[in-house]
Amino acid sequence: MYYPFFIVYLIAGFAVTLWAFWWALRNGQFKDQQRARFLPLDEQGEQPAVTVTRLNRYQSYLLLAFAGSGLLALAAAVVYILVTGG
Repeated sequence: MYYPFFIVYLIAGFAVTLWAFWWALRNGQFKDQQRARFLPLDEQGEQPAVTVTRLNRYQSYLLLAFAGSGLLALAAAVVYILVTGG
């Protein structure tokens, strides 16, 4: 029943992959392979220190509050389902 959709997704994924590979070849993404192996050894220099602002701190707290409220709502739903029996 679901096989035709699966086969269509496989063919579409394969077509997109071939198109991306062809685009990379055409635009020269695979040129200069000798340089690519030395990129991890290249010095990047000193990275500037990250400054934490008050806004970043508030955003972090807000994100933790949203995550915590989501976990509490999930726990409340599980407890409600267990208590009511179904």
